[in-house]
Amino acid sequence: MPLSAFPTEPTDFSKQPESAKTLSDFPLGSQLRVVGYAEHSKYITQLQRLGLVPGTQLTIERLAPLGDPMQIRLRNFSLALRPSEATALLVQLLT
Repeated sequence: MPLSAFPTEPTDFSKQPESAKTLSDFPLGSQLRVVGYAEHSKYITQLQRLGLVPGTQLTIERLAPLGDPMQIRLRNFSLALRPSEATALLVQLLT
């Protein structure tokens, strides 16, 4: 999918579900869905370019001993995120 298909503007933060939390709030093995981004994060565009757009499902695969970095799995590839990037991503727990 070309990058032009991804949104370029941040999500409307006033419509975030009440159950949305940051990615760093969940334990290893959690299956999650991206619902948006932290309101004042400088990482929004970078996360979108990595494929972490609203609706994307992911799984937390690995956590470093001190929590930095975190490895997630989405769309058949693994991705490592720093804590600052993980707190910029708002997610919901899937079942």
